[in-house]
Formats: sequence, structure tokens, C-alpha cells
Amino acid sequence: MLYRYCCKLNKKLKSFSLSRKKIVHYTSFDQRKRANAAFLIGSYAVIYLKKTPEETYRSLLSGSNPPYLPFRDASFGNCTYNLTILDCLQGIKKALQHGFFDFKTFDVEEYEHYERVENGDFNWIVPGKFLAFSGPHPKSKIENGYPLHAPEAYFPYFRKHNVTSIIRLNKKIYEAKRFTDAGFEHYDLFFIDGSTPSDSIVQRFLNICENAEGAVAVHCKAGLGRTGTLIACYIMKHYRFTHAEAIAWIRICRPGSIIGPQQHFLEEKQAMLWLQGDVCRSKQKQRSFEDGSMNRVLCGLDDVSISGSFNKLQNLDRYGENEFEDKANLESKNGMTQGDKLRALKSRRQPRSATTGALRLEDMKLHTRSISQPFRLNTSGGTEGSMSPLKSSRVTAAISPSAKRINRSPTSSGSNLKSPFSLNMFSTKALLLR
Repeated sequence: MLYRYCCKLNKKLKSFSLSRKKIVHYTSFDQRKRANAAFLIGSYAVIYLKKTPEETYRSLLSGSNPPYLPFRDASFGNCTYNLTILDCLQGIKKALQHGFFDFKTFDVEEYEHYERVENGDFNWIVPGKFLAFSGPHPKSKIENGYPLHAPEAYFPYFRKHNVTSIIRLNKKIYEAKRFTDAGFEHYDLFFIDGSTPSDSIVQRFLNICENAEGAVAVHCKAGLGRTGTLIACYIMKHYRFTHAEAIAWIRICRPGSIIGPQQHFLEEKQAMLWLQGDVCRSKQKQRSFEDGSMNRVLCGLDDVSISGSFNKLQNLDRYGENEFEDKANLESKNGMTQGDKLRALKSRRQPRSATTGALRLEDMKLHTRSISQPFRLNTSGGTEGSMSPLKSSRVTAAISPSAKRINRSPTSSGSNLKSPFSLNMFSTKALLLR
């Protein structure tokens, strides 16, 4: 939606008939819609008008309007971590600086196609480096109204886009051999749905990704919580994103990512990840100076653990198979997982736009249907609240220090809003251009 909004606004601004007129943005008094509208306007100012996130946020706060609701995660519980509009704008700015997106070359139709559950349910978080996707199944089928895809369904797209490694974070549902036989590297780093990873898992994830020849495709059950959390660790280490900037950017790319305690986990690990990144970059510069060139970036910090203790993490590849199975069995006994619930919500989403044009299906061949007949969803039982990348909440929670410095009025408080909403799925008539 951000891309389409920016394109529409640019078109209006370039119009000869509007060259001397103002464009008025307006929305309803619904605080959730106001927050969405402010995000879109603010993002345009950062991307195209080259405003800083801080000065943009001050402009949005000017006047006597009520404060904006912060965004929350997509978990099914009380909000304990709020994300401000300023956090989102800072995430956009940081991603722009590091070349994570370029609207001149961005293919919106491809994005909207492949993010749909029937077409693979995946999104690029860092183009050419990280692709987050929903976990494959033994065979392509529809189960409880949700399309499931076999590993082979992803092969054509992965090969075309230089995906060389797959990391699985959920319990074993398909045989990893199906990926390895096809020439992909495959790794298992299991931890329980909705939980946070151990230090050894984080370190091993970083080592794998730092040594991967090509792009890395990461998945858990729904490709949201666990997947987003570990990708955020890499982004924080190598691009010095704050925890809030990383959460904001990943949710903008892939709605619903990073939930519950995973948000606080990233906040706690920020300082150590930044330290690791600084040391890593220092080593890279030293090697470049000594060797004159670098063939491969090997920047795992063997002598520093995420927790800060100075001990070598040895034999990480010998990840306990018995421990893996025990935790996977525990997750199974707990019944419907957070990932199951999030995927069920996502499967009921309506198409983003009726005017997106022809969908591109040439890269993904589903084994149970013709390439010209992707899975169809029965959306008659859809709910009002589609799963969101950044849901708003009235619950007062931790707000970033930068937002506190700029925001002149306190965050409103009250009960949780039951109906989630989405920045990426901004489909209501909340913001119109005249």
C-alpha cells in the first residue's frame, strides 16, 4: 500500500492542473485510521521530500489534534510493546539508506502475488539476502481452507532468485533431503512457537547467514514470529538498526512479524548485537587492508556470545537432535499454536486490490493444480480483522526514547482494540486525495 500511495501522490503532484493547488489528506476520527494515514504521509515525506523522520514526526504532531495510537504486534493477548509512527519512519529511513528498497524498480504486482497464501506466502525482507516464507509441507494441498505447498513448489523461484540456503525454525514436517537433493543447503534451528531463541541458536543463525553463498530463505510455521525475530538479529548486527527500526521494517515487508516476548528479546539484545557488528566490521576493514580484497565475509564472533560471556561456541552444527525432537513434541502437545492462528487469519484475507493487473505465476508451479489455476480461498467466512504488520493498541507500553522526546502529549490509554488493522492492507476509504 505504501508504494501505491506514493505513486498516486506523485502522479497528483506532477499533474499540470494541480501545479498551483494543495493536496488535502483527510481521514475519519478513528484513531487507528489516523495512525495509518499519518504513517503513509510521513513515509512519503521521508522517501521523496528527503525530510528526516524527526522533523516529519513533528509536523504530524503539530496542531491541536489528539495523539496517534501506537502500533502493536499481531499476538493474541495484551499489548506489552508499542511501536510509534516515529519508529516506523526511522525504519523506513534506515532501510532506504542501506538500499533495502527502490521504488523505481519495485514490482508491486509480484510482491502482492507471492505474499498471498495460495501463491507461496513469502516476502523479501532484505532483497537478495533474506526471504521469509511460510513453512512447506510434505505435499501441496488445501487443509482447513489453508493452501499448503510442498518444497518442490518453491524450487523454480528460489533458483531464479539465487536462494541457496533454507533455515527451518519449526518442527520437522517435511524431509530436509528434498531441499538438499535439489542442491540447496538446509539447516534446522528449532525453538518453540511464540518463544525467543537461545543464544546458541542466534549465534548459529548469524554464522549460517554470514557464510551463505546466496540468499537465505527462512521459515517457521507461519514465517512470522520466529522467522522475523532471527532476521531482525542479523539486521541489527550488520546494519545497526535499533530493535524498533528492525521490527517496524520487517512488519512493513511482512505483516504480522515478531510477536509477544520476541519484541522485548530484540530490545534486550540490541547492545550486544551492535557490539558484535562493530567488531565484525572492524575485522573486515582489517582484512581488506591486509589482503587487498575479500572473497568471502566471515564475521562470526567466536569469542563473544550474545549474552556477553566470553567463551567459544564450539560444535554448533551438532545441534542436539534429541532436544529438537523433545521440544517439537512439546509444541505439538500444546494444541493449536500461535503460528496456526496467524496463518488461519491470513488465509481469510481478501485480495489487496482489484486493479493489480495480471498475476505472475511462471516462477511457482504447484503440483496439485495447473500453473494457471492457483489455489482459491473461500473467503465467505472472513473476519473484519485481517492479520496486521503493525496493529494499533490503546494499551500504554514502552515507547522509544526518541518518540518520547518529540511527542508533546501522552499516549492515550484504555482497553485493547479487538480488531487488528494493517498498514500494508490499508483498504478502507480512510485517506482520500482531492
